[in-house]
Amino acid sequence: MSYIPPFKITPLILKNSQKISRELGIIFGRKIAEIPLKLRRENNIKSIQASLAIEGNTLTLNQITDILEGKRVIGPPKDILEVKNALSLYGNLKIFDPLKINDLLQAHTILMENLTDENGKWRSGAVGIFKGKEVSHVAPPAKRVPELMHDLFDFLVKNKEISWIIKACIFHYELEFIHPFADGNGRIGRLWQQLILMKEDPLFEYIPLEVLVKDNQAEYYQALGESDRLGESTPFIEFSLNIIDAALISYSQMPPPLPKDSFSRLNYAKSRILKEWFSRKNYIEIHKDISTSTASRDLLFGIEKGILKSRGRKNQLHYYFLNE
Repeated sequence: MSYIPPFKITPLILKNSQKISRELGIIFGRKIAEIPLKLRRENNIKSIQASLAIEGNTLTLNQITDILEGKRVIGPPKDILEVKNALSLYGNLKIFDPLKINDLLQAHTILMENLTDENGKWRSGAVGIFKGKEVSHVAPPAKRVPELMHDLFDFLVKNKEISWIIKACIFHYELEFIHPFADGNGRIGRLWQQLILMKEDPLFEYIPLEVLVKDNQAEYYQALGESDRLGESTPFIEFSLNIIDAALISYSQMPPPLPKDSFSRLNYAKSRILKEWFSRKNYIEIHKDISTSTASRDLLFGIEKGILKSRGRKNQLHYYFLNE
């Protein structure tokens, strides 16, 4: 039997898991899962800025955008290097398999290049995490790290009955508890959680969860600490699912990109109107940015292409979407 990290499924975990499934369904139903290229880039930059800011990086969204565009940026050299490494990593997320331990090491190599002597390697020394002057967490001895990380990846691969969403949260917490690297554990933990979530839905590649983590930093560390105290990841799973749900709600409530041609506008209207007769006025209420003449052209195009049928005349003219 494979190793399963300690955790419980609480009513809150069940409730938030259901809410996440619902939000993913809403996004799929509204046909807005195709994120425009510009928004993908913006969200990746937000993820990088937020994840690095949690660790003390001072660079702004505009400065990170300038670095991406090859412009000169004035700032602490270490902060600039952290951003360049993160841009290199986040720009190639799909090459990493979240179920392979060597991919984790490769990602850490890129993320921490020239920032630590042990990039891409398990730590060789003891680690104690301080909160102020007090030690808040003592990580397992370095000699146990390879075995513990092997067990953690074994859990990801072999436990089919646990959802990827729950496993992503468990993995994040367990990696922080093991603290396998000399530096960069928080960054790589948040990144790997995202990669595991992408196995649930590719949409997670462009959902900037880190922004909400940064905005709720005290609760993030509190959930990690409470999980340490209990010896299980349950509080951290509850916190993470709440963040994931909030991020999806924020995305699903964004207005979709405006369709730019008759065919696209008709398809979008069809997803909103479904099976009912509608007027030109109803059509314009969906596409508030178009003129009456554009609406008339769209509807005539729909009839000519066999997308619509019509009934009535002049002011009483109504339309109906035909089945494909």
